[in-house]
Amino acid sequence: MEKPESSIAEQEVAGTDEANPTQHRHLNVPAELTQDEFDELNPSVSEFHTYRVGRGQCSSLLAQRIHAPPETVWSFVRRFDKPQSYKHFIKSCVVEKGFQMTVGATRDVNVISGLPAATSTERLDILDDDRLVAGFSIIGGEHRLRNYRSLTTVHGFNRDGKIWTVVLESYLVDVPEGNTEEDTRLFADTVVRLNLQKLASVTEGLARDGDGKSS
Repeated sequence: MEKPESSIAEQEVAGTDEANPTQHRHLNVPAELTQDEFDELNPSVSEFHTYRVGRGQCSSLLAQRIHAPPETVWSFVRRFDKPQSYKHFIKSCVVEKGFQMTVGATRDVNVISGLPAATSTERLDILDDDRLVAGFSIIGGEHRLRNYRSLTTVHGFNRDGKIWTVVLESYLVDVPEGNTEEDTRLFADTVVRLNLQKLASVTEGLARDGDGKSS
């Protein structure tokens, strides 16, 4: 089965057994990016998008180029309480009364029908407004993405008077019993890729209209 074009193949750095998972760095340039872009992003890939992948797990990294300023893109990515603003397949998101967007905060997501999921309880693991880094883990709910952990980084580029943004999103997840690693990665990659494409569509529209941020 072919991997999605925007997915970066996993590369082993050090192989070992189940008790000492293999460390994976994503080294290949995705079709979405140029070599120069990826070379500039390599330090962030090493710092934020490298996982220790155990037996029965898989990991992937996807990229999206967006023709909008990074602050506009970040204003959507950072809204842990409003994932439906750019993520497909989310019917609603509920947070507790008095919610504060800090590490450890949780949200309850209801998924649209037709997917192998109904609900998902998710925890905010990191939110760095200075470095434009956000990440969350799935900690409960009715779904097949067990021990799913995701991290997103937003990167601004300014060259020859042109401003654009590259978003990197990676994840680590268990392979469900009865599924293959390739099937699991294909499903997760498809969801992430569609979300990133919608993020591009929404933020590029705002940039064209001159509106800077998510409400």
